[in-house]
Amino acid sequence: ALITGSSGQIGTAISNHFLNEGAEVYGFDLNKSTITNKSFHQIIGDVTNEDDIDKVFQNINYDILINNSGISIFSNFLERTNTELDSVFSVNLKSVIKMIIKFSKLSSHATSIVNIASLYGLISPDPRIYTDCERNSPEIYGATKAGIIQITKYYAVHLASKGIRVNSISPGGILNESDPQGKDFIENYSYRTPLSRMGRVDEIAASVIFLSSERASYINGHNLVIDGGFSVW
Repeated sequence: ALITGSSGQIGTAISNHFLNEGAEVYGFDLNKSTITNKSFHQIIGDVTNEDDIDKVFQNINYDILINNSGISIFSNFLERTNTELDSVFSVNLKSVIKMIIKFSKLSSHATSIVNIASLYGLISPDPRIYTDCERNSPEIYGATKAGIIQITKYYAVHLASKGIRVNSISPGGILNESDPQGKDFIENYSYRTPLSRMGRVDEIAASVIFLSSERASYINGHNLVIDGGFSVW
């Protein structure tokens, strides 16, 4: 499995779940991972750099691609700059397209792609819950995640003849246990969610494993929403 953004909170959880399933995992990230498992192979690189992407696919035949890299910004949307727009678009959407192209061309064993989208690719953030949290989700983040959902459907159609299934997941709010969000935000988000809590990274990772596996062999072009019911009311 090749996992981009493998050193972040969700990327680490996904990597560990694949390792627990006995996979050889290649983590592609600018930052070094904390994972020490001998079956984990770190590839330091930038998903927006074409040369770095090319190196990832040299002499390695991957079965599974997980497009997990993503960034956001937290400045006021009325003061949005071209630099901010370009940076989020390049990481969150353009790099995913580039990775899918390389994977589908160069990995003869390719079977599955899972793209990490977001709840905010489906609905708009509720500003009322961000009372003590500066990490309010911006318009460009949601726009790129909506794009992820759309290109998932596109590639699911066009790569089916190669035997590659393409799906995405849209996580809701995930509790950051090492650096928790604001207390009020956690309470507000939990109140807004039918299951009355934020999500856990293991719940996201388990879903990625499922969609990547033969257990999901007839699931293609699907966007799995994992939000505790946040988006249903």
